[in-house]
Amino acid sequence: MIKFTIVPSLAALLLSGLAAASPYLPASGAQVLERLPSRSDPVQRALAQLRARLKTEPDNVALAAELAQRYISLARNDADPRYLGYAQAALAPWWGLADPPPQVLVLRATILQSTHRFPQALADLDLLLRHDRNNGQAWITRATILQVTGDFAGAKTSCARLFGQAADLVIRTCLASANSLSGAARPSYLSLKMAFDGARHDDSAIDEWVLTLLAEMAARLGDYQAADSHFRQALALAPGDTYLLGAYADFLLDRGRHAEVRALLQNQARADGLLLRHALALAATPGQDASAETAMLRDRFQAAMLRGDTVHQREQSRFELHLMKNPTLALSLAQKNWAVQKEPADVRVLLEAAAASGDRAAARPVLDWLKQVKLEDASLAALVKTLEPA
Repeated sequence: MIKFTIVPSLAALLLSGLAAASPYLPASGAQVLERLPSRSDPVQRALAQLRARLKTEPDNVALAAELAQRYISLARNDADPRYLGYAQAALAPWWGLADPPPQVLVLRATILQSTHRFPQALADLDLLLRHDRNNGQAWITRATILQVTGDFAGAKTSCARLFGQAADLVIRTCLASANSLSGAARPSYLSLKMAFDGARHDDSAIDEWVLTLLAEMAARLGDYQAADSHFRQALALAPGDTYLLGAYADFLLDRGRHAEVRALLQNQARADGLLLRHALALAATPGQDASAETAMLRDRFQAAMLRGDTVHQREQSRFELHLMKNPTLALSLAQKNWAVQKEPADVRVLLEAAAASGDRAAARPVLDWLKQVKLEDASLAALVKTLEPA
């Protein structure tokens, strides 16, 4: 962590924010606080049936793994971390074991990854791969973690281990993702697009993954028309995917297309990241009021801090920078986030906060890292120019 100036200290700022937090009291008994999933929902019925079976067969690891996997999928789709807790509870009999069954290891690693406990997740994956060197799910999860943490060489090595274990398009996508962030953005985009255009499209989940990646790659290259097209194709396949909605909303925000962001996210307040983007679009639109969304986000981030949840530090940094106009706290949050993960969005929020607070020294390690890995991103060019000494 690099040295930077905070007045008052970060600890004081955080403690003052927590001290000010108080239990939320609804205006009336008729106010809706949250809409719970309907018991008649087929997904919820299936989960209830699995839970009932597991209650009668508590030692059935295959059944527990199936239930945990369904919860993990819901956590990803809905951006609701509570489902990760439910998944962990399903695996409770094996969760604390040093060497649990293989299916528990990969699920435990996935849950740890989702809560940003990357070293522990990698340790589980390495243990699993010592037992089963051909576990494709373990290799691709390992590649994902290494890429998120900035180890692109390690990510590519893990992707290469998928040969013979995964479909050709999966392997190409894994490799293109890491290569596109480490000095080969355009050839990675072109080769992946060619592979996608020539592939059999019999798995919509893989197609959505590839299209989302193509959109992000095209946006970093400055080919905004292609990026928009890829995003729209991906949304046609998965209109409710929270990661995809957030990525497209960021793309639209950068283009100043705030009305489209408002329309895209108007019913997506459940996910903090999507509520943040909706609030940013409102705040950037004359005549629109983002005060209610800002207050809701402030309460959610304070609650996360109280329970020690640091998963959304990147989003909280954006919140402090753009909505609360507090670049000092935004910078401290971005630096803490940078110590954990190093995706392009993590780079951007730290550089934006450093520029806003006038702290070039805080940006120096990130600028040096950008040169080292040769990350190409059109949205970062102006920021880098602002922060680099003349």
